[in-house]
Amino acid sequence: MKVLVTGAAGFIGNKLAQRLLARGDEVIGIDNVNDYYDPSLKEARLALIKNQPGFTEARISIEDRPAMEETFRKHKPHRVINLAAQAGVRYSLENPHAYIDSNIVGFTNILEGCRHHNVEHLVYASSSSVYGSNTNMPFSVHHNVDHPVSLYAASKKANELMAHTYSHLYRLPTTGLRFFTVYGPWGRPDMALFLFTRNILAGKPIDVFNYGNHKRDFTYIDDIVEGVIRTLDNIAQPNPDWNSDAPDSATSKAPYRLYNIGNNQPVDLMHYINVLQDCLGKKAELNLLPLQLGDVPDTYADVSDLVNDVGYKPNTPVEEGIARFVEWYRDFYQV
Repeated sequence: MKVLVTGAAGFIGNKLAQRLLARGDEVIGIDNVNDYYDPSLKEARLALIKNQPGFTEARISIEDRPAMEETFRKHKPHRVINLAAQAGVRYSLENPHAYIDSNIVGFTNILEGCRHHNVEHLVYASSSSVYGSNTNMPFSVHHNVDHPVSLYAASKKANELMAHTYSHLYRLPTTGLRFFTVYGPWGRPDMALFLFTRNILAGKPIDVFNYGNHKRDFTYIDDIVEGVIRTLDNIAQPNPDWNSDAPDSATSKAPYRLYNIGNNQPVDLMHYINVLQDCLGKKAELNLLPLQLGDVPDTYADVSDLVNDVGYKPNTPVEEGIARFVEWYRDFYQV
């Protein structure tokens, strides 16, 4: 297949592009390599794929409508995976316009490109953040998610609604994937594992929010990518049993699906930190802080729909995943 991947220099997008190329797909990789975090890390990721047969780089922003229209017209992808977005819960408190530009305007350009070029299937990144104030655990794609607690979460919920509209109006098959705290080698420097590792090795304190009382469904990068591949190959279909008297939010009479991709095993943040300390062979100095605005205390993914529909359940334990990250970090940064 010819697959357009947005966010190809990003953590998940780059690993996904590697997997698609390895199995023989053509990949058109879109990324603007912005400076939200260290562009040199993004360039290093791109270097892993840019000279591989079948890869074409398009260094553009998804919110650039003419550039996106030209990319769709020129390459005519069979399927599209949208992983480009302005990420981060806390940053959305400081720079809300970035989320509207990328996550709303940019996503509209992707939907329009798919609509006008007969794309077979659009798979796009949503987020566990959409569960917001929900406390019913584990989080299910069949639960109501109308109470986001950050603009980032609201933009991802908006993506799900926008996708459903295009599935309904134009019969565009769309699948939204709610990712749960992704971590692993080549990860994002703004994420906890990266920040903790850097500070512990430098002998600096680490900020531990909610006084360490978080639980997170940490999900290893390879498990996320396997879930994306499985759902890409399983084109969304209408649910013939969908009933407007008892509407199911994860399916529709349109070709529309939502899935959680999480490890289905919440881990105490303090255990996560203890495992990291063991892998580094160094103790952390903890700076205990209250829950941050926009954060949620716990996340826990119900992945039964993913298991039932595509036969996959993430299963990498944090002990294994963190060890692999530390090995990569020491090698990449020569620490």
